[in-house]
Amino acid sequence: MKLSSSVFALLCLILEIVSIALFLRGFFPVPVKSSFSAKSKVTDIPAEPQTGNNAVNSSRAPALLFKRVVIVLIDALREDFVFSSDGRRFMPYTRHVVEKGSSHSFIAKARPPTVTMPRIKALTTGSIPGFIDVVMNLNSPVLLEDNLIWQAKSAGKRIIFYGDDTWVRLFPKHFMEQDGTTSFFVSDYTEVDNNVTRHLDSTLKRDDWDILILHYLGLDHIGHISGPHSSLIGPKLMEMDDIIKKIHASLISKESEGTLPNLLVVCGDHGMSETGSHGGSSEQEINTALVLISPAFRRKVGLERPAVVEQVDLAPTLALGLGLPISQNSVGRLIPAVFEELSMREQLRMLQINGHQLSQLLQDSNPVFHKDGYEQFRVAEKAHGSWMKLYVDGNKSEVLSNMGKKVRKQYLDALKAMSSALSKQMGKYDLYSMIIAMTFILQVLFLLLLAMPEALSRDAVVDVPLASSLLSLPFYLLCLFGSALHVLVCTSAGGPCYLCSLPWVLVFSVILLSSAFTCALVGMAARRLPTSNKTPTKSSGWALSELDALLLTGTVFHTLSLGSSSFIEEEHQTWYFLLNTLCLAVFQDVCRRYFREQRQRGEEEDEGPLLPSASDAGLSFSPAMELGVSAGSEKWLALGTPLLTLTCCRLLRALNQTGVQWAHLPDFGHWLNSGDHKVFLSVLAAVSLLLILVLVQRHCSLVSKIALALGLLGVYSYRAAVGNVLFPWPHSSRQVSKGTVEARFVYVFVLGILFTGVKDLLRSQVMSSAVDSGRLKSRGLWEVYSGVVLLVALLFRAHNLPTLACCLLVQTIMAQFIWKKLHYDAAQTTIMHYWFGQAFFYFQGNSNNIGTVDISVGFVGLESYVEAPAIILTALSTYAGPLLWACHLLCYLSSQTDRVVNGLGHGSYCFALLRSIPAVFYVVLVTALRYHLFIWSVFSPKLLYEAMHTLITTVVCLFFTFMDQDRSTRP
Repeated sequence: MKLSSSVFALLCLILEIVSIALFLRGFFPVPVKSSFSAKSKVTDIPAEPQTGNNAVNSSRAPALLFKRVVIVLIDALREDFVFSSDGRRFMPYTRHVVEKGSSHSFIAKARPPTVTMPRIKALTTGSIPGFIDVVMNLNSPVLLEDNLIWQAKSAGKRIIFYGDDTWVRLFPKHFMEQDGTTSFFVSDYTEVDNNVTRHLDSTLKRDDWDILILHYLGLDHIGHISGPHSSLIGPKLMEMDDIIKKIHASLISKESEGTLPNLLVVCGDHGMSETGSHGGSSEQEINTALVLISPAFRRKVGLERPAVVEQVDLAPTLALGLGLPISQNSVGRLIPAVFEELSMREQLRMLQINGHQLSQLLQDSNPVFHKDGYEQFRVAEKAHGSWMKLYVDGNKSEVLSNMGKKVRKQYLDALKAMSSALSKQMGKYDLYSMIIAMTFILQVLFLLLLAMPEALSRDAVVDVPLASSLLSLPFYLLCLFGSALHVLVCTSAGGPCYLCSLPWVLVFSVILLSSAFTCALVGMAARRLPTSNKTPTKSSGWALSELDALLLTGTVFHTLSLGSSSFIEEEHQTWYFLLNTLCLAVFQDVCRRYFREQRQRGEEEDEGPLLPSASDAGLSFSPAMELGVSAGSEKWLALGTPLLTLTCCRLLRALNQTGVQWAHLPDFGHWLNSGDHKVFLSVLAAVSLLLILVLVQRHCSLVSKIALALGLLGVYSYRAAVGNVLFPWPHSSRQVSKGTVEARFVYVFVLGILFTGVKDLLRSQVMSSAVDSGRLKSRGLWEVYSGVVLLVALLFRAHNLPTLACCLLVQTIMAQFIWKKLHYDAAQTTIMHYWFGQAFFYFQGNSNNIGTVDISVGFVGLESYVEAPAIILTALSTYAGPLLWACHLLCYLSSQTDRVVNGLGHGSYCFALLRSIPAVFYVVLVTALRYHLFIWSVFSPKLLYEAMHTLITTVVCLFFTFMDQDRSTRP
C-alpha cells in the first residue's frame, strides 16, 4: 500500500494519539477503594474492645461533639497568608484567635494535583483523587464515592452551601439550600465573593441548619490575574478576615449552657505559586492554612508553631466530630488535638474506629497488608481491650492512666503507618492496557524509522506492505497468539483491566491491527537489509552534514535527558542550550558558505547571490528587494542573523523564570507587572504590537492588513481596559473592566482574516493556472497565519507580547537570510522549526508543571464560563510557541515548492518522527518508574504535556496533509 509522506505521517500520529489515550487510561490509577459496600453505615462501626462478660455499651456509636459546623473554604489560602507577618497585617482577627483563642491551627498538606475539584474530593472523602482528575476539573461529574456530605445528609443533617458551583455538580440534591457561582471566570474577584456574603446575615440568624459551607473564590482569582504579591491580595484577605469575625461572633452568641459547642473551620483547598497559579507540587501550592475554632478547645496562651497534617485528615476528624461513620475509602487519620479534651475512653474509642476503617481498606487493597501497620493496629486493639477491662472493673489508679496513654500512642503509630501505606499505593495500574498501548506506540516509531528513506526521497511515497501481510502465515499465528493472551489475561487479572471490559469485536480488531503492523514492520525491515548485488544510490542513503549531525545528536540528547526528574523540571535549560548551539552552528555554516567557499571559487562572486531572484523563483522573494539593501550587504545580514537570534533568546530567558529551582527568583516579567513600571510596560507593549504588524502584514492583502492593524489596536485597548497597560488617550477614570467588548472587537477581526485566508485557499483549488493558484494559496496561508498571530497577541499577557514579537522577528530573518540563502532542505528546516517552537514554549513562561498553565486566557471576551471555547483558548495560549513555528513552516514550505520538492510531505514526516521519539521514550520511562517517589509530582504532569503536544502535532500534520493533497496533480 503506497502512501504519500504526509498521509503516512498523519496516520501514524493518529494511531499514536489513540495509543497514548489508552496508555493514560491504564496509567492513571483507579483510586484505592473498598469493595465491601458502597457506603459506610453506623452498623459497620466495630464494637468497643473488652474482655470478659462485663462489657458496657460495647457497640455504641461515637458521641456527637459539635452541634453546628461552619466550613469557610477560601480558595488558594496559602499558609503564609495566615501564619506569616502578612496574616498579622491583613487578617488580624483570625491571627488573634490563632494565637490566644480557643482554636487549633495547622498547615494542611494537599497532594498534587493542586486544583479545586480533586481537593474538594479529598476534603469530603478523605481519599486521594486520581491525577487524571485535573482533566475532569473543568467539568466535575457527580461524586458517587462515599463522602462526608452524603453521610451527613443520610443522618438527617441539614446542609446549606454558597460558593463555587463545583460543589453543586459533585453533590446534586444534597443541600437544602444552595447558590453556586462559576469558578472559572477568573477575571471576576469581587462579585464572585459578594454572591456568597450576601446570604450570610440572614443564614446566621436562622436555626434550621446543621452544616454551612462557604466557598470563596476571589483570592484564587486575584492570584491568577496578578500573583500572590499583588496589591489586591491584602484587601481581599481583610475582607475574608471580617467574614470570619462575623461568623465567629454569631456562633459564640448562639452558645448556651448545657448545649454542644459549635465548630468553625477555616481552610484552603490548595495554595498559590509565586506566579499566582496552582496545580503543581511546590511548597507554596501544597501548604494550606487550616484553623479550627470552637469553645470545646483549650484557650491558647501564646503563639504556637502550627502542626503539619495531611489535608485528607480533616474528613475523618469532622465525621467523628459529627457522630458520623468515616467514609469507607478515606486514607486520613484523626487529628489528635481536636479530641484531646475528651476522656481517655472516648479518645481511644475514636482512634479504634479510625483504625478499624483503615485496616479494612488496607486488607481490601493490599495483599501484604500485615506489613503496613495492620499488625500494630491489632496489638493496639488488644491492649485497648485490656485497658477496657481495668476501666470497667473500676480501676482508678495511675496504672490505668499510664496504660491509656501507651495504648493511645500505639493507635497513633498504627494509624500513621496504615495511612502512609494507603497514600503511597494511591491506586492500581492497568498494566495490560499500558503494555498494549506501549506496543502500538513502539510499532509506530519503528514504522517511521524504517520508512525514512522512502519518506524523505524525492517522490515522498512510502510503500507499507500491509496488504501482503494480511495473507501471510505469521499474521494468523500472531492473531491466534494475541487472542489467547487476551483471554488468559482477562480470566486471571486480579486488578482493573479496561481492555477486558470492551466488546470482543473491538478487542479482536485491535489484535488484528497489531498483528498486521508487526508483519508489515518485518517486511519493511527485510527490504532494508543490504544485498550483495545492490548498489547504493543517492535516494537510498545520505551523507550527514555537520548540521545534520548536530540536529540528530541534539534530538537524541534531549530525549535521553527526560530520564531524570531534575531534567524534566528544568527541561527548558536543555532547549536553551540546544538553541544556542544551533545558532552557533548556523553562524559557522554562514561563514563557510559566504567567505571560505566564495574565496575558493574565486570568480564565482560575479555570478550574483546564491539565492534565486524573484523573477526566477516565482513566489520566492529576495531579501535585498524586501529590505531595500544591496545584494552585497545580504551576506553581512546573514552573518548577523544567528547573532541577533542569540541576543533575542537571551533577552527572552530573562523575561520569565520557569522550571522549579529558580522559578521563585524575580524576573523581568515581575518587574514589568509591578504597578511602578506600568508606563514602561505600556510603551513596550505598544512597540511590540507595532513590530508584529510590520512583520506579519507583508504577505497579506490590503483588506487583511487593515483588519490586522485594527485588531492589534484592539489588543492594546483590551489590555488597557483590564488595567495591564495605560490608555495613551484621555480616558475617564472608572473601575477596571473585564475588557469583554474590546476582546470581542478583536475576535471579529480574527474571524475576518481567517475567513479571507480560507476563501483564498479554496479558490486556489479550482484555478486552472498553476502560477496563479500557487500565488493565491501562498497568500491564503499567510493570512490564516496572520489571524492566528492576532489571536495569540490577544491571549498573551502584556509582558509576554515581546516574546511574540521576537518570535516573528526570528522567523522573518531566519527565513530570508538562512533557510533560503543557504538552501537548507525541508528536513533540516523542519527540525530547526521544531527546536525553536520548543524553546519559545518555555520563553512564554511555561514549564512541565501544571501550575504554569494560565487558565485566565480561556475567558478572554467571555461573560460566563463556556467549556469548549475556554479549553481551546487555554490550549492555544499554552502551546502558542510550537503552534506558531509549525504554522510558519507550513507557509514557508508552501512558498518554496519550486525549490524544495515535496517539502510539505518531508516536513510532515519529520514532525511525526520528532514527536514520536520523546513520546515513546517517555511512555517506556513512566512505565518503568511508576512507583518512583516523584511519579505524581513530576512525571505525571510531563506525561499530560506530552500527550497534549502530540495531539496538537497531529492537528498540524492534518493541515500539512490538506495542503499537500494536490501534489499528485503537479506535472
